[in-house]
Amino acid sequence: MQLPYFDDYLLSLKSNNYSDETIYNYERDIGVFENFLSDIKADFDTIDKKTILNYKAYLISQDRMTPKTEKGAKRLSAFSINRMLSALRSYFKFLINMDYKSPVSPTSIELVKTDKKHFRISEFEEVVKLIESPDKFEKNKFVSLRNRTMLETLFSTGMRISELVNLRKEQIDKTGRIFIKGKGKKERFVYLTPRAQKYLKDYIELRGESDSPYLFVPSSGRNIHDKDRKISPNYLQEKVKKYRELLGINLRLSCHSIRHAFATYLAEKGANPAAIQVLLGHESLDTTTRYINTSDKYAESTHHKFHPLKD
Repeated sequence: MQLPYFDDYLLSLKSNNYSDETIYNYERDIGVFENFLSDIKADFDTIDKKTILNYKAYLISQDRMTPKTEKGAKRLSAFSINRMLSALRSYFKFLINMDYKSPVSPTSIELVKTDKKHFRISEFEEVVKLIESPDKFEKNKFVSLRNRTMLETLFSTGMRISELVNLRKEQIDKTGRIFIKGKGKKERFVYLTPRAQKYLKDYIELRGESDSPYLFVPSSGRNIHDKDRKISPNYLQEKVKKYRELLGINLRLSCHSIRHAFATYLAEKGANPAAIQVLLGHESLDTTTRYINTSDKYAESTHHKFHPLKD
């Protein structure tokens, strides 16, 4: 079954300048609610607060159906559940704003409690080893330099992996400043270190001209001139996992961990949280401080520096 006025809802997202990816995610997440209503054979007009409560229990269980009507492979995290509930809230808000009948109030859809995790960041030396690891483990010169350049760029700029794989040469100026249109179409600048600029220059020279508009291109069969080809996020994630295992690094390291490390090490050097917020492209400073607060060293140095009885 499809929810009433759902196509109008998606149109409203588009007209409010939401990205195609965000609209797709909302459509997918609300599709789970549609599956739930079909599963319990409930009409939309009969939805009440208890229905929402049962839906939350449905999301927590592994009996739920995915938007493709497949059984959930694993239990959803609290973050994923809240994302789906937030999407549903958005849909009910749309109904009310358009003066359509809404069986429940958006405020009745309460999010689930999330555990506050204390993220651990790898030691700086381990992050550097990971960034340099393609030189050690990749036999193909092109693959080695390309992967090294991607990791150098990630750590130099703190950009998201989605921003990295979609990076185009014309976004980078001669000083190493990169213009990014990130999550939610928010625009910002990030910056390459001289070290990262060196690797990028070497990579571009080795890559040569390409018909693909993307900076980082696949090397399959050395056929790098296929139009619109680019590295997939999954490829780089799997490579990072492999490098970490080969290096014997026990602490989990991922592309997103490199972004965390970027913010944490800047904070440890005394960088202003507001400046880190701009570099990461966060809308809220609260989000940025979650990155900064992962640093035990930062907390320790702050304690030693500012405690009133430190002397």
